[in-house]
Amino acid sequence: MSDSTTAKSIASAVQNRKVLAAEVITASFERIRRANDELNAFCDLYEEDALAAAHRIDSRIADGEDVGPLAGVPVAVKDFTPLKGKRTTFGSLVYKDNIGEFDPIYVQRLRAAGAIVIGKTNTPEFAHAGFCHNRAFGTTVNPWDTTRTSGGSSGGAAAVVASNMVPLAEGTDMGGSVRIPAGYCGCVGLKPSLGRIPMDILKSVYDTISHFGPLARTVEDAWLFLDATKGPDERDPMSLPEQAIPFDIDGDIKGLRIALSVDLGYFAVDDAVAKAMQTTADALRAAGATVTSIDMPWDASIAEAARTSWYVYLAAFEGDLLENKRDLLDPDVADQLVAGFKINGPTYKRVEILRRKMWLDLVSIFESHDALLCPTTTITAPLASLRDKDFETVRADGKLQGAAMTTPFNFTPHCPALSIPCGVGPGPLPIGAQIVGRRFDEATVLKIGRAVEKCGLMGDLRPRIFAE
Repeated sequence: MSDSTTAKSIASAVQNRKVLAAEVITASFERIRRANDELNAFCDLYEEDALAAAHRIDSRIADGEDVGPLAGVPVAVKDFTPLKGKRTTFGSLVYKDNIGEFDPIYVQRLRAAGAIVIGKTNTPEFAHAGFCHNRAFGTTVNPWDTTRTSGGSSGGAAAVVASNMVPLAEGTDMGGSVRIPAGYCGCVGLKPSLGRIPMDILKSVYDTISHFGPLARTVEDAWLFLDATKGPDERDPMSLPEQAIPFDIDGDIKGLRIALSVDLGYFAVDDAVAKAMQTTADALRAAGATVTSIDMPWDASIAEAARTSWYVYLAAFEGDLLENKRDLLDPDVADQLVAGFKINGPTYKRVEILRRKMWLDLVSIFESHDALLCPTTTITAPLASLRDKDFETVRADGKLQGAAMTTPFNFTPHCPALSIPCGVGPGPLPIGAQIVGRRFDEATVLKIGRAVEKCGLMGDLRPRIFAE
């Protein structure tokens, strides 16, 4: 990847007046015009607003002002996230005319850092799926192979980053919705520790699975997004105190101890993905880390618990739509709402008992390891025509033929988790490695991600749709 396409290099060039922010934004929209029709990743664009913001930044820089570490960087926002005065549909026909009433905290912080919001990216209705499709805007496909999904629920975000339309995009992650599309599209996706970036867009402020996180093409760019948006805010009572998160550009992992689990104890993992994980482990060993295979004491009951949790969450937030708006809902969403109302209180509360066990299992692992390495998904990007329900079968041996290996780390939400490209399978289609860290330890996760990045496991391959 050309260094000139990174958020880091763009901001440096704009700040040093080697290029105008207006030129950066114009070029981004030119790339969007070349790539978006085939991918269907953006659902709204703000070209006039973005150019006006760019001209303001150029004027401030001309006056000698430091406009921030993301000066002039174009950023995309997921259509699950409101923007003041802009259409925000949540991927739903129900909200096709809804206008956002406020800018989230993270958006305010990005703009304060000099970033420019240029549009909204597609997402499945209410971010409910690991595939990116809805009745409002259609299906977003994968830049590597347009018969394949870009993943979900931040599928539009991953597609616009992987195809070079923008260097940075925001996603939300409630079960892997940043990491799944990052894995499928071959870009970087970070789920920070719970509360690291204030979450102020939900109907509850006490949700314990939801995160904002960046999608980027480099680990450093993901860190830049995190560094600009992290920190406490009273509007999110679970937001974390200010904490410096240094970035190690060298990715020096000498002496680090990394646990490797290819299946997390209960997933059926494709051979190409398993091979890529072993190759990644070998590369980390060569870089100076100790990587040890471990047996995880987890089973497929975690998947059922995740569905229970999600169905109740969705029913609590959107269940009123069943009475008068069901005909406008995705049938899968309607089914999930119905299922949520059938789950009783004790059944829902017992999910927390399982989550406690999972947490203590990770505590035990992190007593002797600095991080856990596993796949992001069990397979490369599946066909865009499939659905999550096609990946819920438990085999006779107890292995789940699921796709995403991300949800366990929303159930243990204080542990940051990074998806980083680590190889390619048939197609070629990218494979993602997932790096999970100790509670609140993004620095180590990013350091290991940078080490993987430096290994060059993707070679010179890039998506078929990559706008120059």
